[in-house]
Amino acid sequence: MEARSISLRPNDAYPRIDSHQHFWRYDPARDTWITDDMAVLKRDFLPDDLLPDLQANGISGTVAIQTDQSEAETTFLLELAAQYPQIRGVVGWVDLCAPNVREQIDKFARSPKLRGLRHIAQAEADDFLLREDVMRGIAAMSGTRLAFDILIYERQLPAVLKLADKFPSQRFVIDHLAKPAIKARKPATWSRLMRTLATNANVYCKLSGLVTEADWKEWKPDDLKLYLDVVFDAFGTARLMFGSDWPVCLLAASYKQVVEIIEEYVRAMPVSAHERIFAKNAIRFYRLEE
Repeated sequence: MEARSISLRPNDAYPRIDSHQHFWRYDPARDTWITDDMAVLKRDFLPDDLLPDLQANGISGTVAIQTDQSEAETTFLLELAAQYPQIRGVVGWVDLCAPNVREQIDKFARSPKLRGLRHIAQAEADDFLLREDVMRGIAAMSGTRLAFDILIYERQLPAVLKLADKFPSQRFVIDHLAKPAIKARKPATWSRLMRTLATNANVYCKLSGLVTEADWKEWKPDDLKLYLDVVFDAFGTARLMFGSDWPVCLLAASYKQVVEIIEEYVRAMPVSAHERIFAKNAIRFYRLEE
């Protein structure tokens, strides 16, 4: 199938970037994280499925993020990126604990669209990212253009604070605001830890995954405002980036709704802030123009 490209809408002042979305060919034996209450996700989600939403919301490019812990996943995403120009970058996976981790990184880094790596640390022990073998893998990224996405729960933030201190030259981004307990409305500990983490200039944060940490059926924009207030105050508009978390967001909201949450929040801010949140920060962080 011939890949389709995206044209900006006439009223779009700048090309927007979605810094966090996923693709998969659904495999029930592999994708066991998609439980019965997530049945809407039990199908294939590929670039042609996302394209209408990108076009409708003035988004010209995306960063595709891994969901499976395998080199096959990284290959799959890079192959899609080679075919579809709207996929501006890929965050893949390699075994950070492998003795030949740098060799693995270099193999995939031959693809010009590999822009980062991620491990699903939320599924690991709270101190996983501080294990010697894991930190050796992160150290192996030194000298590359690659960023590191951090997918964790709130309880794992203390380990990330130590990790950011140990690797001050490595670019890190916190996915989904570290999954605060939005539904439970218990922000105090999360707020304190995120504000401390934000003092590290090498750490960014994605404005993504909010609706799926809230009540999937009953969430309201006001439920999310407190959490946005914290990260905007802590990170400023220079280290935050919009991400849809499509198609996972479909558990609680449409693509348009997740865009509108951030659009509404930044509405009164200068246009320069809009450009940073929806484009420039992701481009700079993932080095999408190199």
